[in-house]
Amino acid sequence: MIQKLLVANRGEIARRVLATCRALGVATVAVHSDADADAPFVAEADLAVRLPGNTPAETYLRADLILAAARLTGADAVHPGYGFLAENADFAAAVTDAGLTWVGPPAKAIAAMGDKMAAKALLADANVPMLPTWTDTAEITAFPVLVKASAGGGGRGMRIVSDPAGLAEAVASARREAAAAFGDGTVFVERYVERGRHVEVQVFGDSHGTVLALGERDCSIQRRHQKIVEEAPAVLPDGVRQRLHAAAVTAARAVGYVGAGTVEFLLAPDGEIFFLEMNTRLQVEHPVTEAVTGLDLVRLQLLVAEGEALPLAATPPPDGHAIEVRLCAEDPARGYRPATGVLHRFAVPGVVGEFGPARGLRLDSGVVDGSTVGVHYDSMLAKLVAWAPTRAEATRLLAGALARAELHGVTTNRDLLVRVLRSDEFGAAEVDTGFLARHPDVFAPLLPADELPLTALAAALASAAERRAAAPVLAGLPSGWRNVPAFPQITRYAGPGGDEVEVRYRLDRTGALAECSVSAGERSFSPSVALVAAAPDRVVLDVDGVRRAYSVHRVGSEVFVDGPDGAASLAELPRFPLPTAELAAGSLLAPLPGAVARVHVEVGRRVAAGDLLLTLEAMKLEHPVLAPADGVVAELPVPAGGQVDTGAVLAVVTALEEAPS
Repeated sequence: MIQKLLVANRGEIARRVLATCRALGVATVAVHSDADADAPFVAEADLAVRLPGNTPAETYLRADLILAAARLTGADAVHPGYGFLAENADFAAAVTDAGLTWVGPPAKAIAAMGDKMAAKALLADANVPMLPTWTDTAEITAFPVLVKASAGGGGRGMRIVSDPAGLAEAVASARREAAAAFGDGTVFVERYVERGRHVEVQVFGDSHGTVLALGERDCSIQRRHQKIVEEAPAVLPDGVRQRLHAAAVTAARAVGYVGAGTVEFLLAPDGEIFFLEMNTRLQVEHPVTEAVTGLDLVRLQLLVAEGEALPLAATPPPDGHAIEVRLCAEDPARGYRPATGVLHRFAVPGVVGEFGPARGLRLDSGVVDGSTVGVHYDSMLAKLVAWAPTRAEATRLLAGALARAELHGVTTNRDLLVRVLRSDEFGAAEVDTGFLARHPDVFAPLLPADELPLTALAAALASAAERRAAAPVLAGLPSGWRNVPAFPQITRYAGPGGDEVEVRYRLDRTGALAECSVSAGERSFSPSVALVAAAPDRVVLDVDGVRRAYSVHRVGSEVFVDGPDGAASLAELPRFPLPTAELAAGSLLAPLPGAVARVHVEVGRRVAAGDLLLTLEAMKLEHPVLAPADGVVAELPVPAGGQVDTGAVLAVVTALEEAPS
């Protein structure tokens, strides 16, 4: 039996594995980079070993360092989590060669499925249905097509191409991203099925010959080919579920599969199914399967790794419905690029369980209050899962908890997730991989524009209450009160998107709100508002006879307000701002910290709007920097390989009419 398990991964999946180990009495070892030294998973392990460095290549991908950590701590087993080393056949073999128990499928099965082209050929021979696939782009005659990386997953190295003109650049870009993410730039091209659904089957095998399909998950709602909403069971036409399960079991048996794995399929609108790939690991979305089966899949992984038979002889029928969302650190104002910063508050109401099967709300999080979200790893903060007897109830529960969550300090994709869940199409299970492209309305913030003035007013009144509470004398007087009223109090904020919001208010001698007005951009508001109560952390307003409560959290000049209609982050502006240097016209700034991977132009070159100037690599993704208008490249201050912080000038493009002759 496994006595001490080393988890060769980080974040929420490390915490997930550690939780089951604690429940089973298995001692645990964590490995961590310097950036993760204070991360929750490190504190929760019995022992922890530092891997010097920060990037995955320096730390979590170093098989030699991980095996050395196992020897140092006396671990007798290794669990790779998902991603990183979970699909590395050489690492699996190295673990077993070292005399340790490998919690995962055999190295041979990993190798067979790790090369997607070889996997397609193998499973086609086993009569698993396949999409038309090409390795020679000259043979492609019909579009649209999908360029895919042969190694890895997570949507990296994938590009949709609608016409021949864009194929060469898509292939080159996919190769670069795949090489950076997986160390293998091999790509292939397959037919792209429009309005297709991404449905995957959870398979499990043991060393005694049992292979089961433990249900399926619909993972169709994706952004940049990365899943953001998953549910189990999938809403499927009659007969499709049985065909999916049978094909998944056939695929697993074809490679002698042992352990947890996922066989992914594309479901065409006509009900036809096509094999996409097999992930030889536990998936990010495994909690929805646990929710509807009641099984702890990590426990099953450990039992199978110890040589035990699966403790079930048949696929359990699904009980109820479960939906999971991936909460990510992303900036909606910048095209949902990954965001960084300090997570000042991370609170989700109504959670009944973490890191294991739960009825109701389950939270699997890699962060806590005070966690720093850096640039070295992907942007996922947590997974929130709702289980309920019906799909409609699970949807409502999840959307409500997300909407009320307090997420302060790092921008997230929370509003997008809530709008997806509350959309009529999702409610009707009308989902496919093009869902977000067809529904741009779901990208709107939850907080309506006409509610921002009340939110800013609540922030200003809470700040006034905080100042009064801290006043050394006359603390009982309302903030800014004068015997003879003259001018109102004025507080200015940088609101969502950077727009300035100005709040003017005056309190009378009783502390009641005597007057108020709010200006946002060119609009001015004078709402009919009465102040019910104001404290540093909570403000209650009466708006036209309806009470509205606002939770307020201040960190330095940042003010986070959570109200009944949505949340907003405001930055209080100084009353007397210091002068700052002006940027040159046409300056293009880094949207997040990262490294300049490639510079595609030179100073003096004439460019057209949309031309690729340079490529920024950050948080395992490529971010193209494009010319905003026709002009001439005047400056390229950062060479290829240079590191930049958010806001650094990457290039300056001078408009043609301003360009020197």
